[in-house]
Amino acid sequence: MHTFVHESPPTRVVFEPGGRRHAAREVGLLGGRRALVLSTPGRRRQAEELAEQLGPLAAGTFTGAAPHTPVNVTEQALAVARKLSADCLVSIGGGSTTGLGKAIAYRTGLDQIVLPTTYAGSEVTPVLGETVDGTKTTLRSPEVLPETVIYDVDLTLSLPVGITVTSALNSLAHAVEALWAEDPDPVTLLMAREAVTTIVSALPGVVSDPADRAARGSALYGAWLAGTCLATAGMALHHKLCHVLGGSFGLPHAATHAVILPYVIAYNAPWAPRATAVIEQALGAPAAAAVRAFAENAGAPTALRDLGMPESGIAKAADACTRGPYANPRPVRRDTLEALLRAAWTGQAPAADGYGAHPRQAPPHDPL
Repeated sequence: MHTFVHESPPTRVVFEPGGRRHAAREVGLLGGRRALVLSTPGRRRQAEELAEQLGPLAAGTFTGAAPHTPVNVTEQALAVARKLSADCLVSIGGGSTTGLGKAIAYRTGLDQIVLPTTYAGSEVTPVLGETVDGTKTTLRSPEVLPETVIYDVDLTLSLPVGITVTSALNSLAHAVEALWAEDPDPVTLLMAREAVTTIVSALPGVVSDPADRAARGSALYGAWLAGTCLATAGMALHHKLCHVLGGSFGLPHAATHAVILPYVIAYNAPWAPRATAVIEQALGAPAAAAVRAFAENAGAPTALRDLGMPESGIAKAADACTRGPYANPRPVRRDTLEALLRAAWTGQAPAADGYGAHPRQAPPHDPL
């Protein structure tokens, strides 16, 4: 007999090629009259075009969003929002821009509309990560969950292949973490399995032809599923590691996920038979090695040192990850965690023994 609690995020999702043309309609449905359009500097042109499309509903733009949502940037954006009397936010971009929108909404209560240009998935989660003085902290609150998300595959066509790969692997990590969540529910597990198989099947097509709208659309669909799983199931060791590494050393968020994922799969495998079974079914090989090979074949980075992490940071990161650990199927130990991080820093193959002896294993689960 099943026993579970399932909560569905109350976000309105518009999934349609060319869907950005509905932005003004969606602002109006929320009662907005003065929308502040947010982006990173690299998406400035798209932000300005979107503001022009919104016409009199656009109050202005702020194009200074930055990775890991630095609080000082949020304060700058807040000042602009107040000066312009903004009554809602329209974010166009990836996780950096979505994070800025969430941070402003958390402080002001403003409604949010998000137009993703990557496969980050954070646009459908009630999670906000912010960085202050090199330390990244996260919170979960319904106040940061965007009211509306417009998925327009055409906004992803210009995404460089390298960023596409790491962004999609970031989404894959969301789904994998849902599969070994502490209290999974059947709806989330079904969505996580669908997300894994969809992302794994779509990404090679995008790599071989970045203009393939069908493959891009499938990857975007997988990202939505995976992000929704993260919203309902929560985070474990993988996200703790990535938050620490990103906040402490300024490592690129999606690329860090791409590097770390195979190592955490190896670490958790004996405690997470459901997750490993789904991965192995999708990729046809042992889970950790299969994900590592899949990432490498797609052109993803495979070592933390290649992302700019200093070797001296390994011990610091291990210490930080053992403080306030997230729920995880395998207990987190300082010595095994440092071994995992050292392997990820060098880029060596994930350890078959999971970085230490396994005193117990979880009972087998039906992988759905």
